[in-house]
Amino acid sequence: MRTPPRLAKLTATIDGRTPAHRDRAVDGLRALALLAVPTGHWLVGGFTLDSGGGLHNASPLATFGALAPASWILQLLGIFFLVGGYSSYLSYRRREGSARAWITGRLTRLGRPVLGVTAVWALLLPTLHYGFGVPVATLHTASTLVVQPLWFVGVYAVITALTPCCVRASRRLGFWSAAPLLGSVAVVDLLRYGPYAEAMPSWLSLLNLLPGWMFAYQLGVAWADRRLGRREAWLLLTGGAALFAALLLAFHYPASMVGVPGTSRTNSHPPSLLVLALAATQSGAAILLRDRLARLLRRPALWAPAVIINLSAMTILCWHQTAMLAAAVPASYVGEVPGLTTAPDTVGWILARLAWMPLLAGLFVAIAKFAQPLETPWDRTGTTRRALVGVLAAGFAYFALAA
Repeated sequence: MRTPPRLAKLTATIDGRTPAHRDRAVDGLRALALLAVPTGHWLVGGFTLDSGGGLHNASPLATFGALAPASWILQLLGIFFLVGGYSSYLSYRRREGSARAWITGRLTRLGRPVLGVTAVWALLLPTLHYGFGVPVATLHTASTLVVQPLWFVGVYAVITALTPCCVRASRRLGFWSAAPLLGSVAVVDLLRYGPYAEAMPSWLSLLNLLPGWMFAYQLGVAWADRRLGRREAWLLLTGGAALFAALLLAFHYPASMVGVPGTSRTNSHPPSLLVLALAATQSGAAILLRDRLARLLRRPALWAPAVIINLSAMTILCWHQTAMLAAAVPASYVGEVPGLTTAPDTVGWILARLAWMPLLAGLFVAIAKFAQPLETPWDRTGTTRRALVGVLAAGFAYFALAA
């Protein structure tokens, strides 16, 4: 199939403007991880419709437990943290100012889109309710979905601020600098799932939040520091896969990498040892396939989409749930629409949701054109407007978390 001339020109332009030193494999891995976020959420994010027309969250995984292995592929946050650590190390090493200035710049880039999406939704909530009669139940559901991916941004921001510590750890311990993080999560899991689980406080699992997600980030720092090569990558791949299998088969960890409504245990909130085993496996495979991926991305037709996705990273994370809501909320006025507002408990729902995926992608592209400027510096935004955005964001957060 022949590529349209305008598209061919665009891809050639992007390829031509790419610096020779750009690590295409790392950008390609980040693009895959980013695409997995909306794909996974759109596939497992179902709704039910109550008698008042309100939407409530539901998941097909509650009925179709056999689909859990799909989450092993779609859960690529380990890869995202791996390339995040890799890129942060290189950026930190190239910095011209102080470590504090570097951290401030990084956190600002993460914070702008989050404030933007929450402030916009703070304005949307009363508009949807009083202007279009959207039920309060739907607004609570929408708020939960919008806030849901933002926990990741918060955790990533904290880990980014700890980059200087990660760099020092890598220089001292190399590849093994990630081992204490793995051990910490293993100890917490033993306490909360072992023979003394009933005596453990409920907040104990929160101790896994930082080391659980920092594990792959530290691997990325060691990778960029050239302390993690192919030999260590093979160890990650085989050791991670063996640990993953043991946790599933011998220790009966939940198979799904995402939360399933109605279950007492979850692997991802906060991360369990199974998440780290998967991250180790994926990281090892990614490092071993790096050269092959880099060769593939020498093709302009493959490289251009990777660049566009990377440039839209925060927009994807912050706005993809809004795209799903943009389809489901209008559908709720019609009634039960298969794949959108019907319970996700039949094979028909799965097929219908797959059919809706192109529409969700199209809605996201349209929304992204509006949201993309929120990623750029707010140079023309005065102090008053910034304060207003902060107030709106805080109000939305309160509404969402109190739901």
